[in-house]
Amino acid sequence: MAKTRSNGEGNIRLRNDGRYEVRVSGGVDFTTGQHIRISRYANSMEEAIQLLHKLNLAVGNSSAIQNQKIVLEDWLELWMDIYMKGHLKQSTYMSYETYARKHFNPALGKIPLTELTPRLLQQFYNYKMETEKLSPKSISNMNLYLHKALDQAVREGIIPDNPASHLDLPHSPRPQVTIFTRDEQARLVRASYQHRYGVFIRLVLMTGIRLGELLGLKWEDIDFRSRMMHIRRTLNRLQIPGLPENHKGPKTEIVLQEPKTSNSARSIPLLPNVLQDLLRWRTVQEADRAVAGERYQESGMIVTNPLGGYIEPRTFSDYYAQILALAGLPHFTFHALRHTFASRAIEQGMDEKTLSVLLGHYSVSFTLDTYAHVLDDHKWEGMQLMDELYSIDQSAPGQQVYPLLVTPENGGYTFTAPDFPQVSIWAGTVEDGLPQIRAALKDALLTDLSFG
Repeated sequence: MAKTRSNGEGNIRLRNDGRYEVRVSGGVDFTTGQHIRISRYANSMEEAIQLLHKLNLAVGNSSAIQNQKIVLEDWLELWMDIYMKGHLKQSTYMSYETYARKHFNPALGKIPLTELTPRLLQQFYNYKMETEKLSPKSISNMNLYLHKALDQAVREGIIPDNPASHLDLPHSPRPQVTIFTRDEQARLVRASYQHRYGVFIRLVLMTGIRLGELLGLKWEDIDFRSRMMHIRRTLNRLQIPGLPENHKGPKTEIVLQEPKTSNSARSIPLLPNVLQDLLRWRTVQEADRAVAGERYQESGMIVTNPLGGYIEPRTFSDYYAQILALAGLPHFTFHALRHTFASRAIEQGMDEKTLSVLLGHYSVSFTLDTYAHVLDDHKWEGMQLMDELYSIDQSAPGQQVYPLLVTPENGGYTFTAPDFPQVSIWAGTVEDGLPQIRAALKDALLTDLSFG
């Protein structure tokens, strides 16, 4: 006996073996141009109804979508599979998958999209911050992901508007920027000459590239003729997508991929000393090749171990820590090298637009926000140049000229000053009155300077 859904939404049929067959028409075979009929099996009617719902959603059956309540976890899975897979870098894809699996699905996964409200999402994020102590940046990233997914649901007419648009989320605090002082930088550079991989510490200090960008460099990225370094890829260790939760083997892998953003793919001029450093490093690799013989890997990478293979981020971070120890310096994150390059560039007068391009930032405003502490110092230096406009030389009070009136009165003379109406002296002679009026005016002037 078959149970047929209305408006071509498919049907469910009980088979002789006790299983339920779910059949749906939808989609197009792009090879033949024919409509596709999909058939799946379930062990119970409840399971069959859920399967029918998912199949209708997967094939984009518009009538079924209008009549069924699509829950969030089904929509996120469909959106990722159709719209995101193949369009995201592996690191971004894994972040999206983690947001769904770890955060949204357990708490909100069974809620229909039509019942998601700004208030519900606000309460969800409040819980994540207050109870699970997620950072404002994590909350912001999660909502960006959800907003993109729900935007597509709006475009397809499943929901009228996007509930993730109307929230009051905390602003991420400005990231703490730690840099080396000039003395610490000098100590680090001196220590770098004592370590096999010190050349790359100097390279980052002179270019500001990220760790993944450094480890992804190949010799083909260095143009010695034009003295340019091209950032074309990054090397990172990432989670392997699609692994079942009970997977027992390795869960991560080394991935060479395109840079972080389109702005991150860039070209950076190299100063002569940096080019000489790289040429000397190439002789180190040639010596490695001679010692290793057939075991040497011709990877074309610049940052390599003695056998020619790549070096992964965690291992290189250990080498960096060794160089810090050689310099007698405390722990600094590797990113502090990049921040130090940017800060020194500003201190030396590089304009913000050029610096933003060299760093691979998506906007000049981001560069200005990130390095506001350095720019504040430059604001003070700039204002000092304006000081001379306001350095008007003021004469000392004793050198000022004040008019004095001497009026014959009562057989003597009255002494007054228009600028000091409170002062009035009477004396029998001019010779007696002048010293007295001078003293009175001096007292009045000092009183005005003290309390005026």
